[in-house]
Amino acid sequence: MAYFLQQLANAVPLAALYATLAFGYAIAFAVTKRADITYGAIFAFSGHLYLLFAHIGWDSLWLILPAALGFGAVVALAGGIGAGVAVGQFVMRPLAAISPNAVIVASLGVMMVLMEGARLASETRELWLPPFLNDPIIFWRGNGFPVTLTLIQLINSALMLAMIGAGFLVLDRTRWGRMWRAVADDPLAAELSGTNSALVFVMAYASAALFASICGVLATSHYGTMDFGAGLLFGLKVVLIAAAGGHSNPLRSAAGAAVVGFAETLWGGYGPLFWRELVVVSALVVVLVMSRRERVVP
Repeated sequence: MAYFLQQLANAVPLAALYATLAFGYAIAFAVTKRADITYGAIFAFSGHLYLLFAHIGWDSLWLILPAALGFGAVVALAGGIGAGVAVGQFVMRPLAAISPNAVIVASLGVMMVLMEGARLASETRELWLPPFLNDPIIFWRGNGFPVTLTLIQLINSALMLAMIGAGFLVLDRTRWGRMWRAVADDPLAAELSGTNSALVFVMAYASAALFASICGVLATSHYGTMDFGAGLLFGLKVVLIAAAGGHSNPLRSAAGAAVVGFAETLWGGYGPLFWRELVVVSALVVVLVMSRRERVVP
C-alpha cells in the first residue's frame, strides 16, 4: 500500500508539469490550428538560459546562490517570452494566414535554431545546478516505508496549479479571454467586430511562451539540468499529451495531460521501464486518432 501511495505522490509533480504545459499549448493551438513543436523548444530553451545565466551569476558575478538563481530565472523568462513574441509575430502568424500546414515545418526549423543556439552558448557543456529545497516531507508511514515528496516538488506543483487557475480565470473572465475565444473561433469575424486579430494571435503565442518558460525554469530547478535534446522530445510529447483532453479547451487539455502524467508514473513503478515511452506515446496516438473530427480548416 505504501509503495502505491508513493507512486501516486511521485506522479503529482509530473502530472502538474504536463498539465501546465498542455494548458499553455492549447492557448497557442487555438489560434494556429496546427501541431507546433516550437512550444516544447521554448520550454527547453528557457531551461538552458536559466542554467547558463545562473552559472554566469555564480562564477563571473560572484552572486550568492539565491541571487544567481534569480538572475538566471529573470533572463530565462525574458528570453523565452521574447522568443515566443518573435516567433509568433514573424513566423507563425504570417504562415498561419497564408499556408497553415507550413506552421508544422517552420516549428521544426525554429526548434533547431533554439536548441542549437542554447548548445553553442553553453559550449556543449552539460551544466548542473546544486541541489536545493530537497528536504523530504513525510506524508505517511506504513511498515517503516515513508511516503515523501521533496519541498521543491511541492512548491513546483503548487505554482503550476496556481498558473492553471490564474490562466483559466483570465481566459474565462476577462475581455482578453473573450477576444481570444473570438479569434480562435473565426479570426475574420472577430476582425469585422473590431478585434485586432493579429495582436490577439501574438499575445496568445506570448502567453503560451510564458507558460513554457516558467515550466522550463521550475522543471530545471527540480531536475538540476536540461538536456540538449529536450526541445524535440518535449515538443513532440506536449503535442500528444495536450491531445489527451482535446486541444480546443485549455482546462480539459490540462486535465487530460495530468491523467497521462499519472499513467506514465504508475507504468514506471509497476511495468517494464524500457517500454514506458512506447506504450504511453502509442496510447496517445490512438486517443488522438480516435478523437479526431474532420472539419474544414481555413
